[in-house]
Amino acid sequence: MSSKRKKNVINIITRISVVGITIITAALVILLSAFNGIEKMIEKLYSDFDSPISIRSTNTKTFFENEIDFQKLASTAGVKQYSKVTEETVVLKHEDKWANAKLIGVDSTFLSISRMSSHMVDGFPALYENGEPTSIIGATLLDNLRGYIPQAYGQETIVVYGPKRDMKMSVGKNPFHTQVVPVIGRMNFNREVNAETLVVPIELSRELLGYSLNELSAIYLDVNNLKDKKSIKEVLQKQVGSNFKVKTNDEKNELIFQTSKTERLIVIVILVFIFILASFNLVSSLTMLFVEKKEDIHILKSMGADTKLIFRIFFYEGLLIALKGIVFGLILGYGVCLIQLKFGLLVMPNSYGEVFPIVITLFDGLLIVFLVSTLSFFASYFPVKMLMKRNFIA
Repeated sequence: MSSKRKKNVINIITRISVVGITIITAALVILLSAFNGIEKMIEKLYSDFDSPISIRSTNTKTFFENEIDFQKLASTAGVKQYSKVTEETVVLKHEDKWANAKLIGVDSTFLSISRMSSHMVDGFPALYENGEPTSIIGATLLDNLRGYIPQAYGQETIVVYGPKRDMKMSVGKNPFHTQVVPVIGRMNFNREVNAETLVVPIELSRELLGYSLNELSAIYLDVNNLKDKKSIKEVLQKQVGSNFKVKTNDEKNELIFQTSKTERLIVIVILVFIFILASFNLVSSLTMLFVEKKEDIHILKSMGADTKLIFRIFFYEGLLIALKGIVFGLILGYGVCLIQLKFGLLVMPNSYGEVFPIVITLFDGLLIVFLVSTLSFFASYFPVKMLMKRNFIA
C-alpha cells in the first residue's frame, strides 16, 4: 500500500473515531438532560397532588377528628397548612357512560396544597359556585365519560353513586347514595389521577358516603421547605402516636422515583459500553499511525529522542482525537437541548400538548466530561504502551 493510501485510510479511521466519540458524548448530554426533565416532571406531577406529608390511621380505614390535636398539628415547626380529607371508591354516570372513580373530599386548603390552578385543562379550580358544591374531575376520566365543559355554561353534570355503609343487600333496596354533581374543572396531574379521580367538597363527600360530620380518611399537610419533610414527618409521628402512620409523598411513590433513577443509571452504563466499543476506532487509528510512522520513529531515536518523548507524541495524538470528539459532542448535545428548550419541537404523547422536558445541570456536564475523558485516556494510553513494547521501543 502506498504512503498516500495509508494516509487516506488513517484519516478515514480518525474521522470515524471523532464521529463516534461525538455521537456518544452528544447522546450522554441529551439523554441525561432528558432524564433530569422527566424526574422533575414526575416529581412535580406526583408531588403536587400527593401532599408532601399525609397522616392515616394504622388500623382502620377512617378515624375521627377528635383523635388528632389539630392545634398542635398546625403549630408544628415547618408545617405550612393542612387539609382534612375523605376518600372512597364511587361510581360515576354521564348519559349512557359509566366509570369507577376515586372520590376525594377536601376543604379549600387542598386547592392550594396541590397547586390546582396550574394543573387545570378546562374550567377553573373551585369547590363551590354560588354557594353550591361543585367538583373537579381528572381529564381522562371525563373523556371516558364522554363529557366536556362547555364554554357557554362553564360546567358539566355527572351522577355520583356513593356506596351506603353497613347496608345488607336485599331486593328492592338501593345500595347507593345518589346525587347529581356539577363539574366545573378538568385537571391534569398524572395518569392515575387523570383516569380515576373526582375532587369534591368534604361536606358533599360525607353526605355521599354516609360519613359522620367529623369522620376523615386522611390529613394532607403542606410544608414550608420540602427538604425538611423527613424531619417534620418524624416529629409528627411522635405527636400522633402508633395509631397513625405518617408518610411523605416520596415514600408513597417510592417505586416511581426509584424506577426513574434506575433507568437513568442503566442508560449511562449502556452508553459507556457503547463508547468502549467506539474507542476501538481510536485504537485502530493510533495503530495505523504508529505503523505508518515507524521509520520516522527510528529517525527520531537516532537523533536522540528517548522513549518517553515518542510515547507522549502518540499518546497526545490519541487524546487530541478524543478531545475533538468530546468538544463536538458537547456542542451538538447542548445545542439539541437548547433548541428543545427554546422551541419545544418534541411533545410528550398524551400530555395535552406539553413539551418534552429538558433540564441542563452543571453536574451532568462535569460527569460526562469526566467519563468520556477517562475512557479516552485509557483508550490512548494502553494501546500506545502495547505498540511500543511490541516494536521493542519501550
